[in-house]
Amino acid sequence: MITVSKLTKTFGGLTAVSNVDIEIQRGELVGLIGPNGAGKTTVFNLLTGIYVPTSGEINFEGNSLLRLKPYQVTARGIARTFQNIRLFNSMTVLDNVKLAYHWHGKYSLIGSFLRLPDYYRGEEKMTREALELLKLFNLDHKAYETAKNLPYGEQRRLEIVRALAARPKLLLLDEPAAGMNPHETKELMNLIGEIREKFDLTILLIEHDMSLVMSICERIYVLDYGKVIAEGTPDEIKRNPRVIEAYLGREA
Repeated sequence: MITVSKLTKTFGGLTAVSNVDIEIQRGELVGLIGPNGAGKTTVFNLLTGIYVPTSGEINFEGNSLLRLKPYQVTARGIARTFQNIRLFNSMTVLDNVKLAYHWHGKYSLIGSFLRLPDYYRGEEKMTREALELLKLFNLDHKAYETAKNLPYGEQRRLEIVRALAARPKLLLLDEPAAGMNPHETKELMNLIGEIREKFDLTILLIEHDMSLVMSICERIYVLDYGKVIAEGTPDEIKRNPRVIEAYLGREA
């Protein structure tokens, strides 16, 4: 589904990502892990058009994503969540989700200004689908609350709902379990598996919770200082000396 070849990003004299190669097949759930500052979120920012690569290639379903704007990348079928929550805090939970649905809205700009029948039909359909998604994440009963009033764990789940509303083929999750307690993390783990099957998703996941990564990911890439130092199954990654050294130091 997506192939990343020799991807490199420099900021002045700092190389944040260096010659990264990643390949993900349709339907896979792949982890991207590494110590803090390894370049994981930078890779996500490159894949989604927030950063322009210094060099390298990104091909999604056979088409290059280079120099596309973030909204153009979304239109191709890639959606993401963020390491630091980026909700529209003053909007309701429901409106945060409907905002993503508007990308697929069927009514015209004129129809929305004049409040023509197609506008009301479109809004009704988006509201219904948004509420169904929120129900899947047990957030439908808070649909009309302001997003900033949700507890932290629920804000995390709302970000995933909003990403799903964009109807992606590839979903990028940046530390979705950050700040969650063990019970919330376990629920999230089950939800990720459910949405993968229900929506026929391919998922690339950044996460520091190793129990979550090792439990649900089929393959894992490991970054250290912006370079891929290992790739394999969870069992292979657990035993890889370079991975152990990157996380625990040479003596370990």
